[in-house]
Amino acid sequence: MSKMWGGRFKKKTNSLVEEFTRSIHFDKRLAEYDCLGSLAHIAVLKKAGFLSSREYKKLEGGIKAILDSIKKGSFKVDDSFEDIHTYIQDLLEKKVGRAALKLHTSRSRNDQVALDTKLYCMKNTSTALGLLSGLIKELVRLARNNLTQVIPAYTHLQHAMPVSLYDYFGAYVEMLSRDVRRLKNVLDNIRLVMGAGAVAGTVIDASKYNIKMMPSCSLSSPVNSVDTVSDRDFVIEILSALSIIGMHLSRLAEDMILWSTKEFGFIEIDEAFCTGSSLMPQKKNPDALELIRGNTGRLYGNLMSVLVMMKGLPLSYNRDMQLDKEPLFGSFEIIQKELEVMIALLPNIKFKRENIEKELQDECLYATDMADYLVQKGVAFKDAHAIIGKLVAYKLKTGKEIKKMSDEMLKSFTPLLTNRVVRGIINPRASVRSKKSVKGKKGVSRYA
Repeated sequence: MSKMWGGRFKKKTNSLVEEFTRSIHFDKRLAEYDCLGSLAHIAVLKKAGFLSSREYKKLEGGIKAILDSIKKGSFKVDDSFEDIHTYIQDLLEKKVGRAALKLHTSRSRNDQVALDTKLYCMKNTSTALGLLSGLIKELVRLARNNLTQVIPAYTHLQHAMPVSLYDYFGAYVEMLSRDVRRLKNVLDNIRLVMGAGAVAGTVIDASKYNIKMMPSCSLSSPVNSVDTVSDRDFVIEILSALSIIGMHLSRLAEDMILWSTKEFGFIEIDEAFCTGSSLMPQKKNPDALELIRGNTGRLYGNLMSVLVMMKGLPLSYNRDMQLDKEPLFGSFEIIQKELEVMIALLPNIKFKRENIEKELQDECLYATDMADYLVQKGVAFKDAHAIIGKLVAYKLKTGKEIKKMSDEMLKSFTPLLTNRVVRGIINPRASVRSKKSVKGKKGVSRYA
């Protein structure tokens, strides 16, 4: 096994150290991006006069052959190598001979891995954005298909007020839309640069690094070479954004889990997305949703591990920084799988409308509506709050329904309430219609 270093060493690396420092078992995911970076690098070397046209063509052909094998799935990795960069260099030497010895001219693995990681992040962030868009569409479709459905809203997990199911799912659309903006902002902050070398730059003129890598992105020289090789802000920003997405998915999963219980009974989750019990024959468990909820801890842990790893590092590059890869790869994998599951699960949810309507009969849900009615009749809100509070307390103590109270009984609390008035107020759809403060309240275009 060849190394990309070692000339000044007289002793062979201790096998324990080789095993401990090896990263190829996880950084092999960067193979495709390492090849793309190398194609850009040889273009720079040719422009700078370090490669002849013949050498360039040989290297280009060899790198593209490796890249093609990666895309076809025939690429095999030898895990005995130190890292993926060393392994690809070794493969290239076997394919094109001594021309490959020039590949690392004016290049360090320090700036090489930074570029590879940025390319990986760009591709996987784009994938996550596509999946987020897909989930938003499913939530919008679910909201539109249940446009007239009202459900009890909860605060402190207690009945609060009626709310439209449309607006309820709209809340998750708002969350995920912010997630989209966060990820797009991360993409906007990523600059693809080469030429930092190990830390101080290279002998190649900055203008030579201004090349087109792919149709959608260009390469440039560093603004600051020290920062280029030591920066992992983009990794931390992505891990933060993915953690927030995971938190939003966890909250959605938790709502679906609660709603599917017998105690709530609002929805039926399709059997294809549930599992059974090895002991209890009757069980139908929402395991997929529970794992989405549980994985949030792993996402938070990945973010914290990189933050803590980076917090005390002196400039510039330190080997600690290879430990950003597994958290990064893991978080992308978790989020992408969770989004795929949610996109498939949501269209198969069935609402148990009879159970929902039963919960909407709770007259306490309309206490605020009754207080608002009194306010509109000129009563100070504090007084209205106290009046309706006493009415609700009387109802709970006696078990009498407010809708069935006589005018005389209602007037003992306030002369402004009659049976006809309260019967008009204690209505879930009337309650929802009465709320006018939200822009775009009417019409489904709000979440289009």
